[in-house]
Amino acid sequence: MVTALLVVMAGLVLLVWSADRFVEGSAATARHFGMSPLLIGMVIVGFGTSAPEMLVSALAALEGSPGIALGNAYGSNIVNIALILGVTALINPIMVHSTVLRKELPILAFVTLLTVVLIADLDLTRLDAILLLWVFGGLMAWTVYQGLKRKTDSLAKEVEAETAEKAMPIKRAVFWMAAGLVLLIVSSRILVWGAVEIAQIFGISDMVIGLTIVALGTSLPELASSVMAARKGEHDIALGNILGSNLFNTLAVVGIAGTIQPFPVEPETLSRDMVVMGALTVSLFIFGYGFKGRQGRINRIEGAALMAVYVGYTAYLIGSVIHHSS
Repeated sequence: MVTALLVVMAGLVLLVWSADRFVEGSAATARHFGMSPLLIGMVIVGFGTSAPEMLVSALAALEGSPGIALGNAYGSNIVNIALILGVTALINPIMVHSTVLRKELPILAFVTLLTVVLIADLDLTRLDAILLLWVFGGLMAWTVYQGLKRKTDSLAKEVEAETAEKAMPIKRAVFWMAAGLVLLIVSSRILVWGAVEIAQIFGISDMVIGLTIVALGTSLPELASSVMAARKGEHDIALGNILGSNLFNTLAVVGIAGTIQPFPVEPETLSRDMVVMGALTVSLFIFGYGFKGRQGRINRIEGAALMAVYVGYTAYLIGSVIHHSS
């Protein structure tokens, strides 16, 4: 048991560090080749911070641990909204300035509803997974088109300042992009092995492990990125990380895992996890969109409420494990 715990801790540390190197190297490389700051923020940074979830879920599916694959994706969405946005808003209330980001809020709600419809039969088929990937591809194409059409955007200004601050020579940027990707794969493999071992030792489901330890660990890059952005007052980067990551998790991460290995869905996923994820998504839409001329924002009270939801949800999962083992 001690070995498995140490392996999981080492895997998480390496995962976070390698994801950071991969994002910085990729963003710097894209900047060298003339990619616009807005596209770097929406595509490069969005993909990079979600790379841990994608690799962990893909490896879990390959190794026959669908609970970890699905729990990691949906659990990361819950962590992103409830914990990360909660912490970020407590540090500095988040103002929603970017028109591009505000358009993504209702899309995220729609994608969440689509997922519920697809897994309502408690089975994620390969056809369901491919449909998710098609929707993801369409959304990415639309996002790129909107980014190219809209020349000035607050997110673009914030990303431009960030990439200028972390500029590096092209050879170094390519090295860290490649090294970060390799280490991401290695650390994901280590983390999956350790998580499966812990689940078997304690006799709990892969899904719960995926929703808790694995989801929290793979979401640490988003936590670090959003907190740093909030401290600098870069609201659109902080919110953009979460919106992009949740869209990526719901569509691409689940789609890739399901394409690799279709799998059954536990009833609790619908009655418990999707309810929490859906409610959090709706609350994010209400907080962030803004109505009757009011600027959309997530204030400190709303941030504290989001954190309380995460604590309550996690406590419920732990309580269910204790009850099951007794």
